[in-house]
Amino acid sequence: MNVSVIIPALDEAARIRESIDRAWVAGADEVIVVDGGSRDGTADIAAAARCELVASRRGRARQQNAGAARATGGVLLFLHADNWLAAGAVDQVRRVLGDSRGAWGAFRQRIEAAGIGYRLLELSNWLRAACVRRPYGDQGIFVRRAAFEAVGGFPDVPLMEDVLLAKRLAALGRPRLLRGPLYVSARRWQARGVVRQTLQNWSLLARARLGARLDELAAEYEGRE
Repeated sequence: MNVSVIIPALDEAARIRESIDRAWVAGADEVIVVDGGSRDGTADIAAAARCELVASRRGRARQQNAGAARATGGVLLFLHADNWLAAGAVDQVRRVLGDSRGAWGAFRQRIEAAGIGYRLLELSNWLRAACVRRPYGDQGIFVRRAAFEAVGGFPDVPLMEDVLLAKRLAALGRPRLLRGPLYVSARRWQARGVVRQTLQNWSLLARARLGARLDELAAEYEGRE
């Protein structure tokens, strides 16, 4: 069971090499970096590393679909550039999908910062994935290629592509949740605060469900980065 790790990147020069290197240590059979037009040397760093570099138009959904189209593995693992896989994490994927009933899943997170707020955030994200079947992209969604293609891949939207993919995949069954951990940069929460960032995320999700335009929400979200 070959596993392709797909890393969408945009201006991640400070982190992309570690993300690539740790994917190999985790047991990846293939690592693909999909650059969305970085201006900080991300593509040059990736090109010099042990990976396949793919150029794409900007947009995480487009970039991940482009990586999936290039991948050769029967399992696709989508990894944000500021996330890092634990050693042996890909072997966990192989074991859990060895059961023919498994189609997709995600990892338990470890946010790389101290404090009870981060531990509670990790727990709430785990419970959301387990109970509501909605792991987010920073939980390292993995999926059999056949299942990914069956649901049409990531919808071509500017925001919440991970939520929409998980919704589609949930129709195929529960996600398999692995102990990982998947290490996650705390930069977003450190920049805005755990409570403020979480409330902003909830607000965006609620407004999307009420019919707000995703392009407008994406512009607002990117303006806060």
